[in-house]
Amino acid sequence: MLHTNKITLAIVAFLLLFHPTGAHTDSRQSGETVSEQPNAPIDLRCEFLTDPLSVDTPEPCLAWKLTAGNGQELKQTAWQILAATEESLLGEGKADLWDSGKTPSDNQTVKYSGKKSTGSKLVYWKVRIYDGNGRPSPWSRTARFGTGLTAEEWNAAAYIAFPESELPQGNERGTVSPLLHQQFKVKKVATALLYVNSLGYHEIYINGKRVGDYVLAPAVSQFNQRSLYMTYDITPYLKNGVNDLVVWLGKGWYSMGLPGVVHNGPAVKMILKSKDKNRWVNVLQSDRSWLCAASGYETLGSWSAGQFGGERVDASVLNEPADISDAPDASGKLMKAFSLLSWRPVEEIKIPAHAVSPQMVEGNVISEEIKPYKITQLSDRSWLIDMGKVFTGRAKIKFHHLSRAHEVAMKFGDHFNAQGELQNQSQRDYYLASGHDGESFCNRFNYHCFQYIQIDNLPAAPSVDDITGYAIQTGYGAVSSFQCSDPDLNAIHNMIQRTLCNLSLGGYLVDCTHIERLGYGGDGHASTVTAQTMFNLAPLYANWLQAWEDCIRDDGGLPHTAPNPYPAGGGPYWCAFIVTAPWNTYLQYGDLRILEKYYPVMKHWLQYVDKYTVNGLLKPWPETNYRTWYLGDWATPTGVNQTDPESVDLVNNCVVGECYILLEKIARLLGKDDEAQQFSDRKSALDKKIQATFYKADATTYATGSQIDHIYPLLTGVTPGELIPSVTQSLFNTTESRYKGHLATGLVGIPVLVEWAVRNNHPDFVYKMLKKHDYPGYLFMLDNGATATWEHWNGERSRLHNCYNGIGSWFYEAIGGIRLDESTPGYRKIIIEPQIPEGITWAKVTKETPYGTVSVHWECKDRRIYFDVSLPPGCSADIVLPKGMEQLTTNN
Repeated sequence: MLHTNKITLAIVAFLLLFHPTGAHTDSRQSGETVSEQPNAPIDLRCEFLTDPLSVDTPEPCLAWKLTAGNGQELKQTAWQILAATEESLLGEGKADLWDSGKTPSDNQTVKYSGKKSTGSKLVYWKVRIYDGNGRPSPWSRTARFGTGLTAEEWNAAAYIAFPESELPQGNERGTVSPLLHQQFKVKKVATALLYVNSLGYHEIYINGKRVGDYVLAPAVSQFNQRSLYMTYDITPYLKNGVNDLVVWLGKGWYSMGLPGVVHNGPAVKMILKSKDKNRWVNVLQSDRSWLCAASGYETLGSWSAGQFGGERVDASVLNEPADISDAPDASGKLMKAFSLLSWRPVEEIKIPAHAVSPQMVEGNVISEEIKPYKITQLSDRSWLIDMGKVFTGRAKIKFHHLSRAHEVAMKFGDHFNAQGELQNQSQRDYYLASGHDGESFCNRFNYHCFQYIQIDNLPAAPSVDDITGYAIQTGYGAVSSFQCSDPDLNAIHNMIQRTLCNLSLGGYLVDCTHIERLGYGGDGHASTVTAQTMFNLAPLYANWLQAWEDCIRDDGGLPHTAPNPYPAGGGPYWCAFIVTAPWNTYLQYGDLRILEKYYPVMKHWLQYVDKYTVNGLLKPWPETNYRTWYLGDWATPTGVNQTDPESVDLVNNCVVGECYILLEKIARLLGKDDEAQQFSDRKSALDKKIQATFYKADATTYATGSQIDHIYPLLTGVTPGELIPSVTQSLFNTTESRYKGHLATGLVGIPVLVEWAVRNNHPDFVYKMLKKHDYPGYLFMLDNGATATWEHWNGERSRLHNCYNGIGSWFYEAIGGIRLDESTPGYRKIIIEPQIPEGITWAKVTKETPYGTVSVHWECKDRRIYFDVSLPPGCSADIVLPKGMEQLTTNN
């Protein structure tokens, strides 16, 4: 029996149970030892991706996870990696790129340190580990990564596109989504890699077969600075002799009027390489010899705010149903349809110089199929489809007995306006029938955010079987789960989790996927901890942060969104994403390189902050042609004045203070102690200025006395120690008297409140606010039909939005009790400290980490807490008992 409130346990087995009574039962006889060799490493990753075919560094990060067999205690004491240009060479004494030998280390993430593979485009590798007794594991599966193309190699190809001179004219016409075609001959090849750098979206077809499962590829980038390329292993699609390659393009963000866009329509540059007799050779590249044709698909909308349109599909152009690629014998039907098109030479176009980089984030995938909940007839030929929940993606709609050229119109939306009509969110598609019975429409190069579809000019009623929704997201997996004894909390958590799933399309997190589709720094800053707790987002943040670096101006100014296609509103909290996002990504995934890369960018932005600092305090900076507004908090409930200048100034100077805190930590990690001290000194000076300027002694609060004005100075260390109890009590009193016990803050205030409450162990304060069913609150959303979080507490504008999702981390850090130890990032060491509000009796939480799954199940009975804890091999945890709990008995 241990009489202490804190127990440090070095947990090295895959599963240990901590129970207050009894001991863990071991089936082995007394004195018996385990002699099995350790299991082979699993889940091999390169740059946090599975077998990426192109990476953007010659020294990528390689990683693996461990599993322990039944009854084993596993601790890695060494590792060995083999790397080679051929899988057949992955043997000791044969590996031609790297044989690390037995390397003493418990690290499960290492830098590739083998030869630079200049001639080969693929590196094959595998790993084994040694346990605490010096026993080697079996070798892992063989993994691989691609080295990508150099700028010099890309020079062999040209950007090609549908000729602008042949584009259809008229204000109502969309942008053509063309097909580009070329034939090539090959003999049997070992491996063939196709590199596709499209400006706009693309799909690849080899001999009529669709290559891969990704949709709306590639991810986003800032076109005037960078475009991305994807790499496909097309070996399984090839045949001996003549092969047909068709690339189908759609404009996406490559829309006229946006930065870097110089052609009215999508363009592409491609290179096909094959391995022949251990040599990689060019088989094909894009040039003026290619042919192109109109596909019958056009992308609608200018792709500016509120103008994302949809698609117009003329199915008669291919003279087949629009979903021909899903049809039986699809390859044969497609090749026949392609052969009947009017092919003409492509146009070779000049694109301004910019960086061309491999996509370092998972592609977009279809994550869920959704069937309609209800179909209602609105008029003779008009139908309303209710999908039951809001999501981001597409709908496939099957039509019956339409005459050729009959046009069906579809309108998509996520809620109804005050007049009972589907809210106009400029999400519209049009389908011109081919005349084939059973034909169907499905978006190809656009998508929508919707729960409802209004179908007009459709003679016969659609059935539930005729309609399928497809949710689309970046292809990461869910890595967390949460359940507790309170169904209300479970419902809030699940709503936030599915909201974030539906906001990640394109390799970044957006505000919403229908009105703006922008990677707002404020929304990202507020939701990063939640999102990275719930999902494996290391690749997504790598892609998104690259866009932020690409968008910084020469004077250090940052936009409020990245990519930055046009000006958007925000404030310093939005720009501070460049500081907080790398820091949190480092903590979650343990990769110091992200701090090394973005530390100079952070300092560059702070130079801009200094430019607008007057007498020690940041003051409003001007609007620019890339950024508007100067916000403090945003989307607060009615009765909270987010525009009050005093509150705006307080919030934004606390943002600067928070950045100083993180920059001091980052500088010390990078060995820059002098700079760290400078940031510490600046923070101390700023704290004094904020305290002297904004503190109201008579009310024991700051600025306007709102929730965020109380909490942000407390969180960032502005409030002197002797005043913390009175300011905290003022916060509680104000919440009850002024706000009737409700959340009374917005996008910025929610995560600030959560972080402060977790640090200071105030679970009841948060819990009571979450339990409110009236306005404003999460249960108010759910009680009014929400299936995702809204843009505003009252439901205005958007019903799927990244505004209030910062609360999500509280479920894991407070109720679940799983918290990071900053001294050992990536969850190598974990703090397990449930903060249990009155009314919660049990919780089950899991979190996938770079080392494996952390699982915590606790239950309170009779002033005792029962723990069932599972940690990955090699990890450890500090268990801190909740208030009021006095004893913990373990089997350890």
